[in-house]
Parts: sequence; structure tokens; C-alpha cells
Amino acid sequence: MIELRGVHKRFGENRVLQGVDLTVASGTSMVIIGGSGTGKSVLLKCILGLVRPDQGTITLDGQDVTKADRDAFLARFGMLFQGGALFDSLKVWENVAFRLVRGAKPLPKAQAREVAIEKLRRVGLKPETADQFPAELSGGMQKRVGLARAIAANPEIIFFDEPTTGLDPIMAGVINDLIREIVTEMGATAMTITHDMSSVRAIADNVAMLHGGVIRWTGPVSEMDATPDPYVQQFIHGRAEGPIASVR
Repeated sequence: MIELRGVHKRFGENRVLQGVDLTVASGTSMVIIGGSGTGKSVLLKCILGLVRPDQGTITLDGQDVTKADRDAFLARFGMLFQGGALFDSLKVWENVAFRLVRGAKPLPKAQAREVAIEKLRRVGLKPETADQFPAELSGGMQKRVGLARAIAANPEIIFFDEPTTGLDPIMAGVINDLIREIVTEMGATAMTITHDMSSVRAIADNVAMLHGGVIRWTGPVSEMDATPDPYVQQFIHGRAEGPIASVR
């Protein structure tokens, strides 16, 4: 569904992506791992067309993303942002229904509110949460609201940017389980970037490691622990010594 070939991107003298090749099959969950500053977020922005690659091609269902109609293209995506990115001045249901009431084909507010409450229920939040403001919610509840917003328009593709950052281990496990369940139910294609290895094991079908501007290794999550690649082994086990430390 998503294919990247020879993707390069630099900012001044900083060469972030140096020839990324990656394929994400329809209906699968791809998790991209790698250290801070390796370009994982830049990669997602390139796919979304928010950042234009200097070289290479990115296609969605065979269509060059740089030539796609922007509104129709972005309508296919949902996004769970790292910090939640909820609008403080809007009620929870208004956050969830943001795209529904402001999109190309807006729904009446009453109908959008019904959809929002249903999506909130799907992520384990009670209907009365809909009329609260984000500041009244815990971090875990805010993350659930963000997830409800990401799935509100039933997107074909969902991006998850560090979905468990800032959560305790129990809530992180809850969010991981929700992501896996929802992606499977919707039949969506998912891409996640994360440092959390528990998230990787919980939600990934396939894993790709980005390091040095290229994909060092990619394969099924079931093969991740057995790969002899020293970069992958150092990262997944959190070892201080190894090839990653030596190039910093």
C-alpha cells in the first residue's frame, strides 16, 4: 500500500534520510524503531506530504504522493500524535469530531457528536467524558481521546507517533491493546514510530529499524529477536555498548 524507494531528505548539512527503501502491505501494522534524531518523524512527514523528499519516490497504492489531490489524499489518514495535540479550548467531543465538522463534507454537529461519543465508547471512555475539556482528563484518558479522534473518520491508514510516551506501564499496555484491536477491527494499515519495545511486540506485524538514514533491517516481529544484526540487537536490548554508541 505504501512504498518508499531511495528516499533522501536533508536539512542544511544534516542528511536525515539517505536512501530509505520500505514497503508496507495493506492491512498490516508496521512499526519503525530507531534512536532519537534518526529521522523517524521526518519519514512520516514525507509520506504525508508535509515534507518533500529531495530525492526518491513515495507511492500510495501506486500513486506518487507528491502528485495526489491533497484533500482526498489526507482524508485517507488518521493520526495519533505523541503529545495528544488536543485543542484545550474545545470539549472532548469537539476534538474527536474535529475533522467531521470541518472536512470537505461536514456533518451536522448533532450527528458528529453522536459519532464522537461512539468512538469514545470504543476506546473505553464514558459518554459523559464528551462534554469535559482535555485539562480535566488524565494523561491516559487524553491519549484515548486522541485515539478516538484518529479513528473518527474511519481512515484506511493510521499513523501512531510514540503512542505510549508519558504513560505508566499499565496504561501503556491498555493503549497498546486498544491500538491492536482497533487496527484489526478496521482492517486499517498502520505505521507506528516508537522507542517502547513493549509497544513493538504488542502492535507490530513487521518491524523496520531506521539508522544512519537507511533501513538497517526489516522483517516480521517474530524474527526480530533472532536477527544477528548488531544494531537491532543493541537497540532492542538497550545495551550501552555496540555499533550505535560507537558512531555517536
